[in-house]
Amino acid sequence: MSEKPKNVPPPADETGFAEIVRLIDASRQRAMQSVNATLIDLYWQIGAIISQRIAAAEWGDGTVDRLARHIALIQPGARGFSRSNLLRMRQFYETYRHDEIVAPLVRQLPWAHNLIILGQGKRPEEREFYARMAVKEHWSKRQLERQFAAALFERTALNPPKVSPVVRQTLPEALSVFRDAYAVEFLNLPQPHSEVELHRGLLDHLRDFLIEIGRDFCFAGSEYPLQVGGRDFALDLLFFHRGLNCLVAIELKVGRFEPEYLGKMNFYLEALDRDVRKPHERPSIGLLLCASKDDEVAEYALSRSLSPALIAEYKTQLPDKKLLQAKLHEFYALNAIKEFEIDKKT
Repeated sequence: MSEKPKNVPPPADETGFAEIVRLIDASRQRAMQSVNATLIDLYWQIGAIISQRIAAAEWGDGTVDRLARHIALIQPGARGFSRSNLLRMRQFYETYRHDEIVAPLVRQLPWAHNLIILGQGKRPEEREFYARMAVKEHWSKRQLERQFAAALFERTALNPPKVSPVVRQTLPEALSVFRDAYAVEFLNLPQPHSEVELHRGLLDHLRDFLIEIGRDFCFAGSEYPLQVGGRDFALDLLFFHRGLNCLVAIELKVGRFEPEYLGKMNFYLEALDRDVRKPHERPSIGLLLCASKDDEVAEYALSRSLSPALIAEYKTQLPDKKLLQAKLHEFYALNAIKEFEIDKKT
């Protein structure tokens, strides 16, 4: 039997195959989304019936257990209708039935994601935050669980990003894109570690880093070359943010933030805007990612900066979530007292 010839170009009628495959993939994705929406709506309706009948004293404590056995008997192939899951459907409905903002969001998430948010979200604001972020970032179940473990909500609420006035004025939407700190525990960095080890670790775990910083970031280069006045410079990391429509320069520092770092970042941003940025893109943004920072020093340094720059920390270990939760509880309590005092005066 003769061997099939290699490196033979495909027949002319195969040139449109890739387009058809993309259409099939897109159709399957839409079908999965439709199936998920139908399933979540079913669980919502079942939860509503159970909630309303228990509230009206039509059903007692043992009725849900009998309902689960009845479904298993009548629909032996149906899965997901155990007593515990039926009670979760009731909790799902009762948690969001009066929430016109979050209810549409949770319908876009798989049931497993909703169970994580219901089980771990303690406050309405927290549940809304994770639901919104999971939809926006397309987090997997594992990624959602990691963000809960990393206390992303507490960190975001307690520590807004440190940005220059230029960012607030020209790119206010950047405040919802960047964070005050990023968790990079997946790098398994030694203590102490060098800037080279940090840089190499981020490149080796680029997919995880992109998940951490956000879905709209696109990697553009490492040690990105910039030439100014006959001299060569190298920017640690360069990204493009699709939502902000601008280049994002990231400089890595394994020590604490120092005010003089802003001068070099400003230089890089000027070079990017003059020589790299395309006409339709907005001015570049710079992020100094440091091992630590003094918030007051960062505020002073940024207050008169004329460049769109931000300062953030990277954390090599997940934070103490219980400590952050306690701080957040105190934060909400203080705000409640302030609001009460304002109401008394008015």
